Amino acid sequence: MPDLFFEVLGLLAVLAAIMLLSIDSARLFRKKESYKKKYAPKTLVIVPCKGMDISLYQNLLALKNQSYKKYKVIAVVDSENDEATHLIKKADISYIISEIRSRRASGKVKAIASALKHFRNYEAYVIADSDITVNRYWLSSIIAPLSDKSIGISTTYPRFQPMEGFWPKVKMVWNFVGENLLENPSSRFAWGGTMAFRKDMMGQKEQFYLINSKYSVSDDITLTKICKRKGMGIAYVKEAQPVVKTNDSFEQFTEWSNRQTALTLLGYSNNFKRGMFFYCSEIFVMVSASLLSIYLSPIFLLLFAHLAVSWKRSYARAKSSDPAIALIVMLIPFIYAYNLISARMMKRITWRGSTYLLHQ
Repeated sequence: MPDLFFEVLGLLAVLAAIMLLSIDSARLFRKKESYKKKYAPKTLVIVPCKGMDISLYQNLLALKNQSYKKYKVIAVVDSENDEATHLIKKADISYIISEIRSRRASGKVKAIASALKHFRNYEAYVIADSDITVNRYWLSSIIAPLSDKSIGISTTYPRFQPMEGFWPKVKMVWNFVGENLLENPSSRFAWGGTMAFRKDMMGQKEQFYLINSKYSVSDDITLTKICKRKGMGIAYVKEAQPVVKTNDSFEQFTEWSNRQTALTLLGYSNNFKRGMFFYCSEIFVMVSASLLSIYLSPIFLLLFAHLAVSWKRSYARAKSSDPAIALIVMLIPFIYAYNLISARMMKRITWRGSTYLLHQ
């Protein structure tokens, strides 16, 4: 009986490992997208601000000092008393007070809607999170794909830069899954930390939907839905990738990762089954490879080939040789599975002091 058990286990583990390895191999052959950078319409950069971020002042200065010619940066705060306001003034950036009222929309969505309402005479708009650190060519890179009229939104995805401790490193590696999704056109979405769109993408009907749909708690989901309903594509611009500094504790990372997963499930409920299947498959292969290599033959260590590919890709993306990354890559499937289960049960989320119901 034990022999039969290990034979069946070995067969299932090999099939699962081949599936995971084929998925990873497919990523290697994706065609890299490139866009002409001559397109430079008059652009408004909208920066919703609430509270203090790490290096907020430097982030604002970087947004203000782009190589791009025809653009303006406008910050949006909930009140004059917001603690970010004095740094916005110090950076000599104009700002407005958010004035949109909506029971469904998040503070960030209302800030975006307020800016779109006030500033109508721009050809293109860019949304930038206040915690991103960008290079001088970020704006020209993210605007370039909009020269193609079939593209509705141009976006990128951040790289988290750990400050100190273990959990900021976990957050960095955890975030690589989003980069995988954006590299694949079929799973691509608009990331709210950096996204650009032309004026014609957001008419009055779309602006109403932005603040009044069941997805209005998330600008990422709402704008992705608008873009896809209009039959337009989403461009991913690796060159515009910003850096986000992080010093999360275990509690902060857990709250953040569960919230991000809950928002993903709000917009794309099928991701629960897909995610659980994929991450449980990874866990199954790792556990099976360990058992089979001990009880049958060391040759079953080859089942870790998928893990080796993940290690190589993660080290390249992290731009680091930290040995902790190898351990974190092995832990990530367990963390993702926990996030999916926790998020499935969440009815509300809290973000920067405000609580929002999830209308699933």
